[in-house]
Amino acid sequence: MLSVFFERAEDGSYYSMTQAGYVALGVLTLLTVLSIAMLRKRPEKRFSAKEMAFSAMAVAIAFVLSFIKIIQMPWGGAVTLCSMLFVVLIGNWYGARVGLVAGLAYGLLQFMQDGGSYMLNPLQVCLDYILAFMALGTSGFLAKKKNGLIKGYLFAILLRGAFHSLGGYLYWMEYMPEDFPEKLALAYPIFYNYAYILAEGAITVLLLLLPPVRKAVERIGRMAAD
Repeated sequence: MLSVFFERAEDGSYYSMTQAGYVALGVLTLLTVLSIAMLRKRPEKRFSAKEMAFSAMAVAIAFVLSFIKIIQMPWGGAVTLCSMLFVVLIGNWYGARVGLVAGLAYGLLQFMQDGGSYMLNPLQVCLDYILAFMALGTSGFLAKKKNGLIKGYLFAILLRGAFHSLGGYLYWMEYMPEDFPEKLALAYPIFYNYAYILAEGAITVLLLLLPPVRKAVERIGRMAAD
């Protein structure tokens, strides 16, 4: 049955998704986005169409911005045009529970974009795409704090980096440059993954500190919450 959705390379070293697999993943992503509506229960109504619309729009913007790569890393990962921010915003607006589901939807989209053609095993996919991008939704845990958006953003991207680094240590060490210091070999996945994540994080935080950008983000947040 799984052969309908996945096919194994001739040398058996990796798997890739079939066309049917991509269709099924697209349906799963859509259902994941729609499930956001069921997570925000209120006394007067079960869900808000506005919450679902804002969440879906933010995930879509994040996905589009992920194609705008300022720096492309050689073995995956990139500094994008603030794509992580828009997933983080969902957690900030609606809490960690909705943020985690939105992160899952975004991770599935990223998997369709980059990961479906080269998979080693389910744990590798889980670390690199499911848990890593769900981590962006953990911004919701700090949403009520002072400067909650920036604190939540930094916490979320650091957690994302931790999952990528673990995946790198378990599965991608063979791509470590030969001239990398042997004594620091175990730290290579950390250096590699946090290089692009923190670079994008620095750009995003600097933009958020600009008064016009801060006011615009706050205005959108009020619109999303009302």
